[in-house]
Amino acid sequence: MEMQLLMIVLPVFLIFGAGYIAQKILKMDIKSVSALSLYILLPILTFNTFYTNDITMDYFHLFTFTLIITAILGGVTIVIGYFLKADREEMAAMLLGTLFPNSGNYGSPVVLFAISATAFDYAIVLMVLHGFLISTIGIFIASFGTGALITVREAIVNVFKIPVIYGALAGILLQVFDVTVGDKLMEMSEMTGDAAIPVVMLILGMQLAQITKEKFKMKNITAVTIVRMIIAPLVAAVLVLFMPVDDTMKMVFIILNAMPVAANSTMLAVQFNVKPNLVSFSTLVTTLISLITIPICLYLIGI
Repeated sequence: MEMQLLMIVLPVFLIFGAGYIAQKILKMDIKSVSALSLYILLPILTFNTFYTNDITMDYFHLFTFTLIITAILGGVTIVIGYFLKADREEMAAMLLGTLFPNSGNYGSPVVLFAISATAFDYAIVLMVLHGFLISTIGIFIASFGTGALITVREAIVNVFKIPVIYGALAGILLQVFDVTVGDKLMEMSEMTGDAAIPVVMLILGMQLAQITKEKFKMKNITAVTIVRMIIAPLVAAVLVLFMPVDDTMKMVFIILNAMPVAANSTMLAVQFNVKPNLVSFSTLVTTLISLITIPICLYLIGI
């Protein structure tokens, strides 16, 4: 049983490893590959998901409980940061590490391999929600860390800079107005969207290959790791007891909240210069630890 669970995670790590090795050898332009994924592949995948799945109250419940777990983890991180005497910048970096799980590059593939295509659709919906949060709350936190707080208007503008939002809106609108997409066009859309997941997995491996060594406080890394890899899935497991959704969606919610630090958190830390190496190293450590914790999580939820 343990080997079967490990084999769910191992293929994901092999693709991460391929991206890591390729970046070390070829020194590719990660920005170009990321742009391909961000502006073409992921929006099309998101469109397919929202167009082919009925919009239900379950999506609203996912959004509500995602906000709840984000608030809880934020509170826990702030309390821990206070006792660790973390300064403003360190607190922001810790929040970037604890609040946003890697649901796109890592979580969605694991859900697909571990459960089913239906569960994968739920994972994509959660990925969009996490993208929304990191592009609003995440940017607020990162700007807070540098003392350059953004306005509400700027936060709203940032939401509309998320490409996957347009894919989701297009899918929802075509479904609501009962617009039929031709079979051939849909086939091409699905073929293109299916390429998104392996590409974003390669990108994470490439990003991990560029992490540099720099001095940072190990107690902060430890705190992020504990909150992200232990407290987050435990909180998620408690919250699903109150979620009026099916068991598959509950499992997806727990799995995605058990994921390591999001790669996008590193991007924000670099962009705003908020302890980027602390966030990057947290991403590396939690990703490696997940090779142990994710199989345990899958076992405990009955997979």
